[in-house]
Amino acid sequence: MVERAAQIGFLLLLVAGIPVMSWLTANDPQVRTLPRRSLYFSAAVSQWLFAALGLAAVRVAGFSEAGLGYRALALPAFAGWTLVLVLLAAAGLGVLVLLERRGWWPPEPELVRLLMPRTRAEKALALALLAPTAALAEEFLYRGYLFAILARSLHSTGWAWALSSVAFGLAHYYQRPHGMARAAVLGALLAWPLVRTGSLFPSMAAHFLIDAAAFGWLGPLMVKAEGGDGPAA
Repeated sequence: MVERAAQIGFLLLLVAGIPVMSWLTANDPQVRTLPRRSLYFSAAVSQWLFAALGLAAVRVAGFSEAGLGYRALALPAFAGWTLVLVLLAAAGLGVLVLLERRGWWPPEPELVRLLMPRTRAEKALALALLAPTAALAEEFLYRGYLFAILARSLHSTGWAWALSSVAFGLAHYYQRPHGMARAAVLGALLAWPLVRTGSLFPSMAAHFLIDAAAFGWLGPLMVKAEGGDGPAA
């Protein structure tokens, strides 16, 4: 009984609690006054805390490492899947940038612009802290644990794929509806190799590369083009 309650509680945290926290963050004016470095450390710490709770939930659920997607792939397969994910994500983001320039896609919300690094030090911190944190913690939480628990509970890989992707989108509420939709589609894309190969490693590698490109190049370029500014570093 206690084990079942713990599983349900952590499941609710992923599908409802984290989206609510994201909503609170998006609507908290004090967040916009914080230095970017503080925002980076806060985001990383919160994700690792969720991951720690996830590890406890894994023990309760009795999943093996392989059952969560921690399954080695041959190097050519790993590299191939990673490359496919990165190229598809880059193509999709490129299309969205073009649509945004034509006014056919909403511009990035203020909080997203504030999170983008401005200085070399901020870029280095984002690349060293945020990108690997997202790649490891988010993939474990959404494509690892959540996907596995949904697949086992619903007896359906398809529903697990869809619902875990929606939950991943909702976790990005601070990016507003269009950002949540983008994150959900990205989540579905990142789950593709897991569904086909049972391995989470290509998803982790691709997630890191996608976020690294966003923090190191695409995001700052967007900020420069829009003339945005943010909190003091």
